[in-house]
Amino acid sequence: MVRTKQLLYPQRKPADLRAAATVLLLRDSADGIEVLMTRRSMSASFAPGAYVFPGGGIDAADAQAHGQSTRRPGQSDLHLTQAIAAIRESFEELGVLLARHADGTHATTADIAALDRKAPFAAQCKQRGLTLAGDEVFVLAHWITDRDLPRRFDVPFLVARMPHGQEPVADEAEQFEPMWVRPADALAKHQAGNFFIIFPTIRTLERLQHYPSVHAVLEACASEQPLWTSCPRAGFLGGKEARYMEHESPFGELALTSPDGQMVHHLDWQTDQPVALLKNVMRLTAPNPGVMTGPGTNSYLVGDAATGYIAIDPGPLDIDHLQRLHAAAGGDIRQIVCTHSHPDHSPGAKPLQALVEAGGRPRPPIYGLPSLPTARADSQFTPDIVLAHHAHLVLSGEGADGPITHSLKAIHTPGHAANHVCLVLVEDGLLFSGDHVLNGSTTIVNPPDGAMTAYLDSLDALSAACDEHGIAFILPAHGYVLGDAKGAIAQLKSHRLKREAKVLAVMQANPGGTLDDWVPLAYDDVHERVWPIAKRSLLAHVERIRELQQAGH
Repeated sequence: MVRTKQLLYPQRKPADLRAAATVLLLRDSADGIEVLMTRRSMSASFAPGAYVFPGGGIDAADAQAHGQSTRRPGQSDLHLTQAIAAIRESFEELGVLLARHADGTHATTADIAALDRKAPFAAQCKQRGLTLAGDEVFVLAHWITDRDLPRRFDVPFLVARMPHGQEPVADEAEQFEPMWVRPADALAKHQAGNFFIIFPTIRTLERLQHYPSVHAVLEACASEQPLWTSCPRAGFLGGKEARYMEHESPFGELALTSPDGQMVHHLDWQTDQPVALLKNVMRLTAPNPGVMTGPGTNSYLVGDAATGYIAIDPGPLDIDHLQRLHAAAGGDIRQIVCTHSHPDHSPGAKPLQALVEAGGRPRPPIYGLPSLPTARADSQFTPDIVLAHHAHLVLSGEGADGPITHSLKAIHTPGHAANHVCLVLVEDGLLFSGDHVLNGSTTIVNPPDGAMTAYLDSLDALSAACDEHGIAFILPAHGYVLGDAKGAIAQLKSHRLKREAKVLAVMQANPGGTLDDWVPLAYDDVHERVWPIAKRSLLAHVERIRELQQAGH
């Protein structure tokens, strides 16, 4: 766990959550699914003027109305309460009533006209002989309002089929302009600036647009569990507010830099100045973006003015980048570490070492593992000191609050490269993963220096390190910080094994084929332009499969 004193900003308690429920009323049309949306009042305290799905807060009376509602087997008390709240809100706001008579017929316009939207809801339905159709309302998603917002809700997004024969009529107080719209059309209108919708609505519509029918949506929700759960995080990108869900690349970095959700971190990739991730961790990205490097190679500085710094992966031989790295550390770089010998990671080590020495500081030793004979010609590397497995590199000094220590523990992780090593910042539970774990892509395993079995075994070692050191975040050599470190590693291993199963099936179907024959089939889910690169990892999978077969597995 990150030490609180290393966080960049004072933490504050997010606003309390209020229980609410939202319902997407759906219908089929000749052009696909349509969803009912309305415009919120311009004076509303939350999302004024936004087009939304009907919904609102959950009242105590909603939980007391279970006896007046149908329910599905397996539908929990909580989900039934939420369904009743959604039914009530859709009636109060839009005059839509999900209820049935004793003979099973839906409530009619006459029933709706006889009810008062401002009077107690369940009691009126009971007097009218109507049973609420809680069993027709399904859980689609679970949204928790972003931590940075002053009003926050814990709200399921529910789905139900629009009752036949009913027409929505807005209350003209909270909701206006009810309209049926295809999800794709709503998104297009929003993109054009003509239809204001907020982040959870956008993400929900994005997923909803792929379903061919209302039946398909309801069938997908049959498990009684939300299809996704999210409490988004926000930062700045291009000078504008940007929000992200847990599975999106910047989410982990926002969680690291601002755990309480304050919108303070800028996500723009830049090469001219360092980006502070913690008080004791800075990232400076080299100006070498590309297909293999993403936004560029991340060099990291660990430490502070009191302890000096360790530089991780100085990057390519780019003197301007090295000078910026040197300046960011105030010239006080005590140690240099290369995670492996590839040309976008290690060539800058010796020039950076010379810069430090020329600035009047002691010559910092270069740590790492020497390249093996299997390494490519452009990946030759010999450190000053070989970094032993589980060795520690330690910085210590006297800080404003007393003694302070930053220590990096080395974990040998062959696979991407034979001499690859990852580093754990022990005191803060951070993993510097080099190229072994990336954000936004999977790394290349390129024989003979790369090996798939070694790569998978190294993932297991990193997963064990997450348990041992409480690692929550991964700082990769390419891309943003990853959160849920152990989950990210497990997902990466699962992806590799699924790919391997696909490769094996392709090999069995075409045993006389070559790599060129197999790559279009084994990697048919990626663009053709990626196949030349994918063929390297394909070879690693093929070699591993043959090794396992020879061993009788």
